[in-house]
Amino acid sequence: MAKSVKGAVEAARGDPKHAARATRSAGRKMRSLLLDAASPLFKEQGLSGTSISDIATAANAFPSQITYYFRTKEALFVECACRDLLYLARATEQAALKVHTPQAYTHALAQTVTATDSVAFFAEALTLTRRRQDLAPLVERTIERLHAEGARAYAAQVERHGWRTLRAPDESSRRFWAVAIGVIVEGYAMGRSPDELCAEMLRVLGEQAKAAGAAARLLLVGDRDASTETDGES
Repeated sequence: MAKSVKGAVEAARGDPKHAARATRSAGRKMRSLLLDAASPLFKEQGLSGTSISDIATAANAFPSQITYYFRTKEALFVECACRDLLYLARATEQAALKVHTPQAYTHALAQTVTATDSVAFFAEALTLTRRRQDLAPLVERTIERLHAEGARAYAAQVERHGWRTLRAPDESSRRFWAVAIGVIVEGYAMGRSPDELCAEMLRVLGEQAKAAGAAARLLLVGDRDASTETDGES
């Protein structure tokens, strides 16, 4: 019995499918290590100020591994920025889960977004893709995921608290991130503090939803007729 088990294990090790899975797992781990090492370097030193050898040294890897997994330093830069933005989006959702009013929700989002340089980092990637259209698909997928997850999170909060949203969740998500990118890029150029950036975001965004009153009913998003009928009944 022991011999048969041992034989099965050895057979699995020699299985091409098993070897392929192990190779993919090692590849994902190395890509992650390279992204982890490159992101802070790019943020601190910029694209031109960071060399492939700098990244390889920080990741305890070989320069050839960077070109193998990402082809170019520019592609690595864009992927770092996209990943950073999605991590930030997740952090904003977590921060906003703790609040109970529309005003506090918007403030939690704006405060979290303006507390880091992830949006400014992503804006640099957007500028880079204007000259490198081969990198644009990654940015496009990132933006669509950003909007989709933002809309899902906002819709969940609206339903959970019974807020009367003033815009559809998808529209609210797209507007929030458009305002965030615009305000933060401008603010970084002007040397504004995170508190100033947050205040400006809140000013531009304005009211996103109304808290449910005793007789308030949830506004059916995107259904103007239903909205009018609800107002008439309340």
